[in-house]
Amino acid sequence: MITNTYMTPELNIAITAALHAGSDIMGIYAGPDADFGIESKADNSPLTRADKAAHARIMGYLAPTGIPVLSEEGAQQPYSLRSAWQRLWVVDPLDGTKEFIKRNGEFTVNIALVSDGMPTLGVVFVPTTRILYYGEVGLGAFKTVVPPDAELASVAWHLSDSVFAAATALPVPQPQRPYTVVASRSHLSDETAGFIENLRRRHPDLQLRASGSSIKICLVAEGTADIYPRHAPTMEWDTAAGNAIALAAHCSVVDAATRQPLLYNKADLHNPWFIVGRPTDL
Repeated sequence: MITNTYMTPELNIAITAALHAGSDIMGIYAGPDADFGIESKADNSPLTRADKAAHARIMGYLAPTGIPVLSEEGAQQPYSLRSAWQRLWVVDPLDGTKEFIKRNGEFTVNIALVSDGMPTLGVVFVPTTRILYYGEVGLGAFKTVVPPDAELASVAWHLSDSVFAAATALPVPQPQRPYTVVASRSHLSDETAGFIENLRRRHPDLQLRASGSSIKICLVAEGTADIYPRHAPTMEWDTAAGNAIALAAHCSVVDAATRQPLLYNKADLHNPWFIVGRPTDL
C-alpha cells in the first residue's frame, strides 16, 4: 500500500496533471456533439481537440516545475539545446489517438520524468476505465482505480489519500495461466508476428492479447502479461512513462537487437524496436 504522503512532489504533480488531462479528454470523448476536430499532422498521424486540450492542461502543471518538457504536441527543441537537459518531462498527452477516434477506450495519458537518459518516474492514466498506473524507480509501482463517483479533476494529492491508500503494488500475484504475449491492436508488424511465432514454439499454450497505447507495457508491469515485443516504430513519448513504471515493477525494457535499456532524449527521438518483460523472459 502507498499513500500520497510518501510520494515525491514530482510524482504528485504528474498524477494531478494526468487526472486533470483525463477529465478534459473525457469531456470531448463523451461530449454531446462528439466533434473530435480531427486533423492530420505532417507524418499523417491524427491530431484531435483532445490531444491539444490535454497538452495545454499538462503544461499548466509541469511548466512551473522549471523542468523542460518534451511533449508530442509541443514545439520540438533541437538536440543542441536538449542535450544539456539532465532532467526532463516526456509527455504524450493522448497516447492512442487512433484508439480514441475508434472509440474503443484504449487510450492513455502518459507523463514521465527522465534523468540522465533513463525514465525514473511514470504515470499512465486510462480515462475510460479510470485505471491509474504510477511508479518511481526505487519506490515501487502501483495500480489504483479512481472511484466512479469522484470527479477526475478533483482527485488531487492534497485532497484525499483514499485513492492511493487502496493502490495495489505491482506486480500483482497471478493465478496459474498460459504464457501471455501482449501486442499492438493497430500496429502488429510482420516482424512482431514472427517473434511471437518463435515464442509459441517454446510456449505451446501461448495466448495473444491485443491492446492499444501504453496499456501494453503496464500489463507486463502488473503481471497479467509476460512479454510485449514491439518490432515497429514508436517515439520516446509513447514509451517513457510505461518504461518507468515497468522498471519500478522490476521489469526490463530493452532494445530488441542489443538487449540494452532504452535511452531517452536522444538526438533521434525514435525508439529502436524493443521488448518489455521480466529479466528471466528476455
